Amino acid sequence: MNATSARVGNGNHRAWTRALEVTARATRDPRRTLPCALAEWAESYGDRPALIGEPESYSFVRLFNRTNQYARWALAQETPKGSTIALMMRNRPEYAAIWLGLSRVGIVVALIGPDLQGAALAHALHVADARIAIAAPEGAAAMRAAGFGGEIWTYGPGERQLDAAVDLYSGMALAEGDAPDVRLDDRALRIFTSGTTGFPKAAEVSHRKAIAWTHWFSGLAGLGEEDRLYNCLPMHHSVGGVVAVGAPLVGGGSAVIAPRFSASRFWDDVARHECTAFQYIGELCRYLVAAPTHISERRAKLTLALGNGLAPVVWSAFSQRFPAIRVLEFYASTEGNVWLYNVEGRVGSLGRLPPFVAAKSPIALVRFDEDAQAPLRGADGFCQPCSDGEPGEALGRIAGDAASRFEGYSDAGETEKKVLRAVFEPGDAWMRTGDLMSRDSDGYYRFVDRVGDTFRWKGENVAVEEVAALLSECPGVVDALVFGVRIPGHEGRAGMAALAIDGRFDLAELERRLEALPRWARPVFLRFTDEIARTDTFKPKRAFYVAQGFDPALSGDQLFVLGESGYLPLALDLFAKIAAGALRL
Repeated sequence: MNATSARVGNGNHRAWTRALEVTARATRDPRRTLPCALAEWAESYGDRPALIGEPESYSFVRLFNRTNQYARWALAQETPKGSTIALMMRNRPEYAAIWLGLSRVGIVVALIGPDLQGAALAHALHVADARIAIAAPEGAAAMRAAGFGGEIWTYGPGERQLDAAVDLYSGMALAEGDAPDVRLDDRALRIFTSGTTGFPKAAEVSHRKAIAWTHWFSGLAGLGEEDRLYNCLPMHHSVGGVVAVGAPLVGGGSAVIAPRFSASRFWDDVARHECTAFQYIGELCRYLVAAPTHISERRAKLTLALGNGLAPVVWSAFSQRFPAIRVLEFYASTEGNVWLYNVEGRVGSLGRLPPFVAAKSPIALVRFDEDAQAPLRGADGFCQPCSDGEPGEALGRIAGDAASRFEGYSDAGETEKKVLRAVFEPGDAWMRTGDLMSRDSDGYYRFVDRVGDTFRWKGENVAVEEVAALLSECPGVVDALVFGVRIPGHEGRAGMAALAIDGRFDLAELERRLEALPRWARPVFLRFTDEIARTDTFKPKRAFYVAQGFDPALSGDQLFVLGESGYLPLALDLFAKIAAGALRL
């Protein structure tokens, strides 16, 4: 069966049952962690390519052998089961070999972003609670500068050179008794949130999660031996480092690992490696749509795009430009217990859960109090479920079974903040996603906003995603970010939009399109820029823009303010009047 035919019918019952069957088999043995599954794959798939990248590539057998070398190295360091080693490197196949090998013997691997520096890096290392770190040479220098006092092994030149040390150990399989007893419910990884609104938190990831993620997505997407999945997402995050690496291996396929995403090299890469699928985060697809036609597009064999966060306007444009590529959108978070899957390809939807899945992983939408920034409670003290089409915060039930477990963060206080108790009855507990969604009568969910992104202006709630979607449809608007800013003398927050624009942009056309919105929903301020600043997972740095606000001296970009007859340039004298509360807007 070829890669395309294996995925035919993924929009029906078969895709769901296949994912359930594959995952159930994978998690039946409590000692079958992902590193142990790799031993089975090495025996089954042998010298077939597993991880393809730069500067190394691994067959299944060589990858298995390499993980055993790292496992033996870790044992030689006398690091006890449950202790943490921090890993700070850029994308490459060796990255996966390292964390798979260390976790094989019970080490918790904290995946640190390779671009972190200073206070943010010091915070991550502190939260990780690591006494040993593995880093590329530049990462090692950043760690020392951030005050890390532990032992640092460098992959490459350094005082303790890991690659040279690991080469001395055998790659043969570990015999029973050579390593601690590691089970699915033990921790495997600490993966940090993106930290778009502050310092990142370290989410706890068990071996059960790692093996369930990889097998579920392999089954849901129907990945097989002929599939090659292109992964250009950061490997220090759950999708780029676990899902996109492991899912194709489950069925004997390959993961092609790129150093980073590049719109200019994307098509050359996928064509050269004959990739049949690629992993995305929504904004990645926006860049592919915006880029000019590439000569290698004709040679590409892509039939599947697997990912999350694809905005409806980008989804439609992507499907029109690349009709041969089916989109499999999902919703998830590293720490969360709420997962949705859109195997039917319904544009703009996060997905749904069939009844036989929802019974084990229930999701609830509850009415949200914008003023309190918390779920609304009725006179009886309990939360109120939303009706079809009504937006509310999505909650995931916390129970003892694996499907609804909430593993939380390394910080118990941060974990407790995510738990909502006595939601529908005394004693129940649900995890807060922090996302506002709506559900239609067919059971499909749509994203509305992040909690805290929606703001009140002129006594009305402004949903930033709805405004951003309208702005994005205007010719010349390449990217749009909407947020609220405080104005002295005014209640609530005024809308502001940062817009990345190109030569096609016309302000008059934007003003005409904004007439579709009520006056209170139109952005009071506009900021025109060449590019929206984003994290390494393409999430906009909202806090950065909120902090600069509408001050011309801070932004360095063109700013406009909404007047009675349209948008006016925001000169310094006009800004001074607004900042002093001397003008009503």
